[in-house]
Amino acid sequence: MNKFNAKKYTLYANFLNKLANELTKFYYSKLNKTFKVSNKLKGKGYDPVTTSDRAFEKFIRSKIQKKFPLHQVIGEEFGHKKSKSDFTWVIDPIDGTRSFVIGNPTWSNLISLNYKGYPILGLANFPVLKKYYLNYSDKNAYVVDNGKRQKLSVNKKATVSNLKLSAAFHGALSLNQQKKIPKILKLMQFPCSDALSYSHLAEGRLDAVMQCSNKIWDIHPLIPIIKAAGGIVSTWTNKDAVNAGNILVSSNQSIHNKFLKLLKPISK
Repeated sequence: MNKFNAKKYTLYANFLNKLANELTKFYYSKLNKTFKVSNKLKGKGYDPVTTSDRAFEKFIRSKIQKKFPLHQVIGEEFGHKKSKSDFTWVIDPIDGTRSFVIGNPTWSNLISLNYKGYPILGLANFPVLKKYYLNYSDKNAYVVDNGKRQKLSVNKKATVSNLKLSAAFHGALSLNQQKKIPKILKLMQFPCSDALSYSHLAEGRLDAVMQCSNKIWDIHPLIPIIKAAGGIVSTWTNKDAVNAGNILVSSNQSIHNKFLKLLKPISK
């Protein structure tokens, strides 16, 4: 990663901290009502988007534009606003749109600040749960739950023999592929709730999280939070998670290495 002036962390982290509260207020004042749903894939699968997704992204973009007008922005719904800046904001206005559609409270607003292409700060805001996760540097991350702030740390006591795994394939693995990883299937005993599962690992509640087909806006905001909490994050082939795709997150290197090995039959 290119060097980033650590003194600037505070400026951007304070912006995201304030934005988390503004997003929750925006949801309850403007979006906590009936919304329209459409399918991006138009009959070739199901990838829902709602009027709330678009409203959230417009709101986030307006806040960034006001504070950092020269920065680049990449959002799931409205594409790439390019500039010559080394800073890029990556936005998933509603991560877990399926959960949002059916009233499950685990959906979130995800935002990362990237410097020269690499995520340095991340926010995962859960309006209905009234909590958010945010890193303030590459060593410090916090969860703010109903106004109470607590430092994030992965479960340092986790081992391969006693771990809690959360996993979801999002329809990306065929039954034949799944049959090649029976040990992983047996360990999949905890529910997977999109960004909340990654956040729970950073909080020490889970020890490994595995997901398929993440886009950059699904994982970039979580990378700096997970790493600041002491976690390990990569693709299933042990490449940098900045590339997105199939993602593995673990609370320590030993667990990570174990799952990379178990995933080899389907990650070539």
